[in-house]
Amino acid sequence: MFTRIVPRHIQLAVRNDEELSKLLGDVTIANGGVMPNIHNLLLPKKAGGNTKGADDE
Repeated sequence: MFTRIVPRHIQLAVRNDEELSKLLGDVTIANGGVMPNIHNLLLPKKAGGNTKGADDE
């Protein structure tokens, strides 16, 4: 069985590595897709316990 290196895997590896991202920052990888990014306001709130922090006072 052969394992293929697909453009999506290259895209994810490059964008998640600081040095490679700096080197290949302006490069477009065909069929690489985009990096998933969800704004923090759209994420559900964490249902944590009743912990008292500095902001609660």
